Amino acid sequence: MDPALLKERAKFMNRALAQPTVEKRKSKSSHDSDKAKKAKVSSSRPKEPKSSSAAFDYKTASGSSQMKFGILAKVVNFMKKRHQDNDTYPLSIDEILDETNQLDVGNKNKHWLITEALPKNPKILNVQEDGETKYKYKPTYELKDRKAFLNLLKKCDLHGDGGLLLDDIEESLPHCQQALKKLGDSILYITRPHDKKKILFYNDKYCQFNIDEEFTKLWRGVSVEGQDERKIEDYLEKQGITSMQDVGLKTVTPAQKRKKKGGKRSFKKHNEHLEGVLQDYGEFKASKFTS
Repeated sequence: MDPALLKERAKFMNRALAQPTVEKRKSKSSHDSDKAKKAKVSSSRPKEPKSSSAAFDYKTASGSSQMKFGILAKVVNFMKKRHQDNDTYPLSIDEILDETNQLDVGNKNKHWLITEALPKNPKILNVQEDGETKYKYKPTYELKDRKAFLNLLKKCDLHGDGGLLLDDIEESLPHCQQALKKLGDSILYITRPHDKKKILFYNDKYCQFNIDEEFTKLWRGVSVEGQDERKIEDYLEKQGITSMQDVGLKTVTPAQKRKKKGGKRSFKKHNEHLEGVLQDYGEFKASKFTS
């Protein structure tokens, strides 16, 4: 072999050994790295305990709970309709389930109705009849007919208790629309502005009186929006009109009369037992000192 080539080969090997080299490590796949990161994060986070006392919501409850409340809703609506049709006699649980076509209700749900749902419902009244528990509807007001309803309106008007909500009357008074139609103008209907519900008031015709139309126009033409009582009072004073003040009756407490001093004051006398024995030496002492 040519010695020149051997020398060149030796030089090349020496240079290669003198030059530093970096070894490349094998990279893991992205899938394995994501798994490792997720495992690390999940191990670092503390596990949150499941809260057993969460608020019960029947809308998000399980199917069995929704079925229970569906059965209860049918029962309450049926009892309400019976009352509005003037069927106020009580029914047993079997009669109610028969009327609502729910005879296929299981013993568990039936027991729940008897022990929890119906006794705790504010619209269902429990009645004991012949040793058996029966149920009837419990309305807002106990109204048998339109006469009882009119008397209730008069009572509210007399005592200043305000009006009655139409929804409550429709729930409580059997054949409500017929009764309202027959009462006619004995009732005033006022629509509440914030929820558009109707309020019923007694129309007391004795308090009605005619007002001059010109006065009504003047009254409606005065705008008092954004004005408080003080500003209205100042405006009336500038116009030469005295406003009413201290409308309420004042309770005047009567002044307490002082007791008169009667007669002369009596003083206590001392040494009454020495009366006639004591002598007055005042004149003797005076003459002695003057001489």
